[in-house]
Amino acid sequence: MAIIRKSFAEIDQMELAGRVVVDTLELVGEHIKPGVTTAALDAVADEFIRSRGGTPTFLGYRGYPASICTSPNAMVVHGIPGPYTLEGGDILSVDVGVTLGGFVGDSAYTFPVGEISDEARALLDVCQTALAAGIEQAQAGNRISDIGHAIQTVTEEGGFSVVRSLVGHGVGRSMHEDPQIPNFGDPGRGPVLQPGMTLAIEPMITAGGPDVYLHDDEWSISTDDGSLAAHFEHTVAVTENGPRILTRGVETSLLR
Repeated sequence: MAIIRKSFAEIDQMELAGRVVVDTLELVGEHIKPGVTTAALDAVADEFIRSRGGTPTFLGYRGYPASICTSPNAMVVHGIPGPYTLEGGDILSVDVGVTLGGFVGDSAYTFPVGEISDEARALLDVCQTALAAGIEQAQAGNRISDIGHAIQTVTEEGGFSVVRSLVGHGVGRSMHEDPQIPNFGDPGRGPVLQPGMTLAIEPMITAGGPDVYLHDDEWSISTDDGSLAAHFEHTVAVTENGPRILTRGVETSLLR
């Protein structure tokens, strides 16, 4: 495993990419309403990312055909934007990656579409809380598994399940770097976290069981049991002063 640690200057550049990611998520969020297609959201995101001097990291990655991922309801991740039309009561995970100045920012947010059920609201709240708990463990001297253990604990105490076959990951010049970051497991295992590591921490949780399946498009992944899924993600740098979130703008109504 070759974990690439970043310099202060490189982390600053990743934060610039992260700012474009956050601004893209905010803009997409403003367009999320009943009657809008996920293809329309993709077009909005693509145009905006390029207007800021960035490149959509996902487009063409291993053949992926769109600029963002849009995953409604029981779809966990990697949903391809297309004709799907949002309806009131849906939840929609939007995952955005931006390359700027040679570095990647990566973040995801699950949006409510209009009024959503109490179960869906609880799912979103617990997933955000789990993400915050995972980030809090991204401290120099801790181990990788401390992050996943914190995520699993919050998720299961909230009555939900962690998807075990999908992981977070290192991020930097490439979208996927070492190490992998499972969202479950015992604490105190895996590589020691060191300053300069940059991690995409991303709990993916469900209102039912943990099992998922891959769609025929070979990208989209949904829950086996049809239960709702949520996905929140931040790019985080490990520093001597604690975790530094690189995908949170100075002012953002979305990411708390």
